[in-house]
Amino acid sequence: MSTGEHTKEDTVVDLPMTDKICIKDLSVRNIIGVDAWERSKRQPIIINLVVYTSVSQAGDTDHLPYSIHYGTLCKTVEAHSEKSEFRSVEALADSIARVVISKCHAPKITVRIDKPRALLHAASAGVEITRSRSDYTEGELTGIVPCPVRFNQHDIIFVKDLKLSCIIGVNPWEREEEQLVVLNLQIYPGLDDTPDRKADYVSSTHNYRTIVRTITKYIEASSYKTVEAFVTSVARIAIEKCHVSKITVKMEKPSAIVFAGSAGVEITRDRAFFASAAAANKTHTRGVSSISTIPGFGNTLGSAPPKRGPVPAHLSHEVYLALGSNLGDSAANLTNALKMLEQGDRVRVVDTSFLYETPPMYVTEQPSFLNAACKIRTDLEPLELLKKIKDIEAEMGRDFNTIRNGPRPIDIDILLYDSIEYKDDVLTIPHIAMQEREFVLRPLCDIAKDVEHPKLYRHISQLLSQLLLKQEEASPGSDSNIHKSFPLRRKIVHWDAKTLIMGILNTTPDSFSDGGDYSTAEAAALRAQQLIDDGADIIDIGGMSTRPHSEEISEEEEIRRVIPVIQLLRARGFEAPISVDTFRAIVADKAIEAGADLINDVSAGKRDPAMYSVMAKWNVPVCLMHMRGDSKTMMSQTDYGAKNDVVGEIGRDLSKSIQRAIAAGVHRWNIIPDPGVGFAKDSEQSLQVLRRLPELTQSESSPLVGYPCLVGPSRKAFIGHLTQQPDATKRAWGTAAACTASVAGGAGIVRVHDVKEIRDVIKVADAIWRV
Repeated sequence: MSTGEHTKEDTVVDLPMTDKICIKDLSVRNIIGVDAWERSKRQPIIINLVVYTSVSQAGDTDHLPYSIHYGTLCKTVEAHSEKSEFRSVEALADSIARVVISKCHAPKITVRIDKPRALLHAASAGVEITRSRSDYTEGELTGIVPCPVRFNQHDIIFVKDLKLSCIIGVNPWEREEEQLVVLNLQIYPGLDDTPDRKADYVSSTHNYRTIVRTITKYIEASSYKTVEAFVTSVARIAIEKCHVSKITVKMEKPSAIVFAGSAGVEITRDRAFFASAAAANKTHTRGVSSISTIPGFGNTLGSAPPKRGPVPAHLSHEVYLALGSNLGDSAANLTNALKMLEQGDRVRVVDTSFLYETPPMYVTEQPSFLNAACKIRTDLEPLELLKKIKDIEAEMGRDFNTIRNGPRPIDIDILLYDSIEYKDDVLTIPHIAMQEREFVLRPLCDIAKDVEHPKLYRHISQLLSQLLLKQEEASPGSDSNIHKSFPLRRKIVHWDAKTLIMGILNTTPDSFSDGGDYSTAEAAALRAQQLIDDGADIIDIGGMSTRPHSEEISEEEEIRRVIPVIQLLRARGFEAPISVDTFRAIVADKAIEAGADLINDVSAGKRDPAMYSVMAKWNVPVCLMHMRGDSKTMMSQTDYGAKNDVVGEIGRDLSKSIQRAIAAGVHRWNIIPDPGVGFAKDSEQSLQVLRRLPELTQSESSPLVGYPCLVGPSRKAFIGHLTQQPDATKRAWGTAAACTASVAGGAGIVRVHDVKEIRDVIKVADAIWRV
């Protein structure tokens, strides 16, 4: 190929750009993001280019200057790609497009970048973009101004030949052993009009690493009979969990047909496709009574806060904060800080972590900290949010002139803000030290374990795992002394250290085993003290029997039975925590006002729609129990489907109750789920709950994992059936066995009548299973 004295600028002719100049599989080496092992190293990159132009004049004259010299094109792209470092394939592709348009005078170009070492289990991942000169300003083409990564309707992100193992197929042998399947994904980002998008930044919505991790986690834990269900699930996960707008999923099953390479299905789905199905399958709460059906309710609960509505649309930024306190009432400090964050209409707290009591770091001669994390939605910009946080810290008494990392009543840090990176003299996002702090990562993992750190390319759960591994290597066998906790009567309870005993105190005439024994306030107060002396940690006072087929009483009668007992106990200086056993919001509200410390709701908020608001109002621990129907109907509702999967249903149903409670403003660290042994469950189903309790409390796939589960098997009918003991007061030995199974299954609290007898059972069970 020769060069002439004419240049392309001298011969511009208005010709249609129907021709293409192609460069196929140009291999370069570049540091671009991280490799499959998440290391920042030089990697092979495969580039394919299609330049849209007209070669008519060059074809007519056989004179190269009338076209684009593909040798020059190749060298330009190769030199540009290898001299610079990029954090994303999107940024590299966009940069190549700008260079070719500006230096090689291409009117339009398609750039495809394949990164063969992008993922461990895929052949490659990458991006394909199409750009025209009109897509850029002159400043962006010349490099005078930064050019943000933007997507348009022609772009795709792809993952090629992702290999996964899973159970798939209808034949019996296919249900026994995992098979290899091959996935090809094409993600369509669509038009991206996000203002102020930073250069070389790609959100998690378009991050193939995040998308593949999420899909892999769900698929390899699942079991499918058809490839159609498989590909639909992949598309649904990508759209609903990863928030992509549109995706094509092609799945091949190499072992499907003996004389064929593979068989499979390809589908394309978008958000609109799943929207109608989601609306049709929306779950409606069953058995919820209206406030207006409760006599006198409107006049007796006027102090309850209004029901929280959905998060306002203008709160568009998603932010994760870390909170800590080690001066004064730490739990109250954290709660007050969250309330102050929500003052005004600029911030909504949408989720909170569990609480952790942690030893001090950096400056060790100070009290232990209480740490948590929260997720907020806000329309405040980072520096505006920082100012609000500093104002809250100052108002709560933090002294900024004391020793750095020293004692403080409140400390709030911005960990993540959307997926941005930000740095100036006063603020760095993501938080610069979060990956080295277990007291930050543990609570953050409760609410954001699958969120990816925008600089470190790892999920929060991975950062925690890596930190724990480093700590173990540095000090083998050492204990971090971090305890999951919840606040109870101005004390911090380490529920992961011992199983708590909740002593039952019924002030009813008709309870199934002790009805009428403690129906006066004096008798109930004496019994409460006896339960504490016997070893109870909490006293649970109930004024209405919820045994099967019992009659419900009025709220006035329930209040008459319960409130005087609580008032008498507190008047006598009784300092042990008191729980109120009720599903009525007005009873719970008056009980907490009288001195109770915990709400134990057998309906998990279903019977009274105002209950969640009362729980949020008082910020006390709450037990949410699984049941169906009411005391008269629950034993007719023991059908859990063909598989009788009562444990699976408990997990799903309590998860919905927990999410409703959190949405109402209840903090996660205050929530205690209860599988409801004996409630809407026959004897075999109650045994199944105890037998499979670890699936609820310890399995990573369980929605209840991490919560301090309460189990109440005391004197229940299933024990009487097994022991042939009709007298409920003589079922202590059977209760002891059930409590032992509860501890072995991961229960944090057991609710019993016979505290003195069960106390030693729990001590021994803890010594065996709580290690």
